[in-house]
Amino acid sequence: MSIYAEQALAGSKLAGSRLIRQLEEGDPQGVLGMKAIYAHAGRAFIVGVTGPPGAGKSTLVDQMVVVLRVRGHRVGVLAVDPSSPFTGGAVLGDRIRMQRHALDEGVFVRSMATRGQLGGLARTTREAALVLDAMGFDVILIETVGVGQDEVDVAELAHTTVVASPPGMGDDIQAMKSGIFEIGDVFVVNKADHPGTDEAVAQLRGMLGMRGCAEGDWLPPVLRTIASAGEGIAELVDTCFAHRHHLSDSGLFAGHMFRWELHVFKELVKEMTFDKLFGTHNENSRELELLVQKLKARKIDPYSAAESLVQRV
Repeated sequence: MSIYAEQALAGSKLAGSRLIRQLEEGDPQGVLGMKAIYAHAGRAFIVGVTGPPGAGKSTLVDQMVVVLRVRGHRVGVLAVDPSSPFTGGAVLGDRIRMQRHALDEGVFVRSMATRGQLGGLARTTREAALVLDAMGFDVILIETVGVGQDEVDVAELAHTTVVASPPGMGDDIQAMKSGIFEIGDVFVVNKADHPGTDEAVAQLRGMLGMRGCAEGDWLPPVLRTIASAGEGIAELVDTCFAHRHHLSDSGLFAGHMFRWELHVFKELVKEMTFDKLFGTHNENSRELELLVQKLKARKIDPYSAAESLVQRV
C-alpha cells in the first residue's frame, strides 16, 4: 500500500494532501494510493456549489462548514479555482478564504486549479473527493470555478447541486436555461439583503414551474441567504440533506455513484489507450509515423487510418 494512502486512512491530513498532490501531478504512486483507498470510500455526501462570479459562493461554503461542524459532521472542502497562466496553480488559495477552519481537525480545505479543464472542475476533483471520503469526512463541499454551458460536471459528481446567484441578475437568469439551470437541485439567491431579491426569487420559481415535475420527483426549492451574516444557511443545509433523503428513499443515491464510476472508468480507458498509441514510450512509433505520413500525403483517409491504428491495440 502507498505510504500516503496508509497514513491518510489513519487520519493524517498531511498525507491526504500529499496523496492529492501526487494525483494532480500524475505520479504513479497516486494511482497506487487510489487503488488502496477505493474500498474505504463511497459513504460521503457530496454537495456541489456553483454559480456566477459575485454570487458569494466562497462565503456560502464557509458558512455551510460552520453549520455542519456544529452538527458534528466532518467536512471536506474542495475549492476549484482558475489556474495561474504562469505556474498552473490555483489563483486563489484555500487558506486565504477559510483561515478560521485551519486548526479544526474536523475540516479539510483544499484549493485545486482547473489547469484548463472545462466543466468547472479540476481534472482530479473526483479523486480528491474519494481521498477525503476514505479519510472519514462525511460531507464534502465542492465549490466550482464558475457557471455556464460547460459548468455541468459538478452535477455529475455531486449528489446535490446548489446553484447560487446574486439578486439583480435580470436577463442573466434567463441565460441560465442554456447552462446549468436544468441540473440544479437547490437554488439560492444569496445577498438577499440587496435590491432585486424578490424579483430574482420570483423569476427562478417561475422558470422551475415550467421545468415540469412528475409525481414523486424532487422539485428544486428557491432559498434566500445572506451568507456574510450567516442567515439562511441552516435552512440551506437542511434542504441539502432533505434532497439526500429523497435520493436514498428513491434508490437513486447508490445509482448516482455507479454512473459516475462508470464515467470515470470510460475516461480512464480513453486516456490509457491514447497514451499507449501516442505516448512517449509507444512501441509502434515507426508504424504510427508512416501512417501519419500517408495521412499527410492524402494516401489514406482519417477514418481508415484510425481503424488501422485501433486494430493494433
